[in-house]
Amino acid sequence: MSDPQPPEAVKLIASLFSGDERLLGDAVQALSERYGRADFISAPAPFTYTDYYKKEFGGSLIRRFVAFERLIRPEILPDVKIWTNALEMKLAAEGRRRVNIDPGYLAKAHLILATGKGYTHRPCLREGIYADLTLIYRDKSFHSLPWTYPDYAGAEVIGMLARIRERYLLQLKGKAAGSGPAARKVSDSDGDF
Repeated sequence: MSDPQPPEAVKLIASLFSGDERLLGDAVQALSERYGRADFISAPAPFTYTDYYKKEFGGSLIRRFVAFERLIRPEILPDVKIWTNALEMKLAAEGRRRVNIDPGYLAKAHLILATGKGYTHRPCLREGIYADLTLIYRDKSFHSLPWTYPDYAGAEVIGMLARIRERYLLQLKGKAAGSGPAARKVSDSDGDF
């Protein structure tokens, strides 16, 4: 028999894209107000991996990744996804989303993304939110899986996530700058924006 233990805190991350860089800033600001200070925000980069979103968002999409200093409990990921869905609708215009926000978390062993789309490799967490095991960490690197989106399998994103993971490991050890008791506190916030 296994003896269940509380899960280790994880690092909240999000991928955001939009055709309007100002809206990306608004979304990052709202996320920071909700989940605490961002300790990593990537430079804006073109999102050109798929044309899946072209009809909804138009062309010329810009993407940013963000990671948050305050660690969270992994079981609140559905709350985060439900909240980011509501934020997408708050930033929508004429019934159309203008920002896409894909939250997830980075743990020692993997990267999990939250999604509303079920599939064979995506177990349901609750309330129609599924966990997508996107990358696994082994042999000192993240590795893609057969279903990993091509952008997450790319060397640039894997390298970025490895740097975020290094900071996360320092946070777990309590050695990161600004990682006093308040920064290490695990968040369970699920209030309104």
